[in-house]
Amino acid sequence: MKETLVFATNNAHKLQEAREILGERFVVKGLAEIGCHDEIPETADTIEGNAEQKARYVKEHYGYDCFSDDSGFFVDALGGAPGVHSARYAGDNHDSEANIDRVLGELLHEERRTACFRTAVALLRGERLQIFEGRVGGTVLRERRGTGGFGYDSIFCPEGGGGLTFAQMSADAKNAISHRGRALNAMARYLLEERKSD
Repeated sequence: MKETLVFATNNAHKLQEAREILGERFVVKGLAEIGCHDEIPETADTIEGNAEQKARYVKEHYGYDCFSDDSGFFVDALGGAPGVHSARYAGDNHDSEANIDRVLGELLHEERRTACFRTAVALLRGERLQIFEGRVGGTVLRERRGTGGFGYDSIFCPEGGGGLTFAQMSADAKNAISHRGRALNAMARYLLEERKSD
């Protein structure tokens, strides 16, 4: 019998990616499919805390086993900023272009350009919580390149990306090395190993 897991997202691309990674052994439902249209709080001071907060909210209010993700862009020369505040770095209106402008401005005279994207996935089944992490390192460019992706993709050149930014890659190429893909794959490996041992 297939296990049902709710992915605490309304993002169709994330849902599709999770379904492909978890495969046919699991039924993955999004928030809309369980009737959840709430503004789920994300008030923790780490990406792991935010991911856990969202998973616990779904479990407590809707009763489903759940997994949830949160991501951040961590720039070494900025002490790890924007980090957990990545989506709101330039203000509360989630303006990606303004966020990029702020990062580029703060790095204007900085030679050290190393950074990473990190995703934490919190899996809550019953009372058992587990956190899985995905990380991809790379370099912050001095200007935007590419028109795809979202967030900071146009200024981030990942290791193993052939010199392209995330915004210049196809969706498949990005997903193959992305931080969220790595975190979801780590969770999938754990779940499949567990089922083998049942």
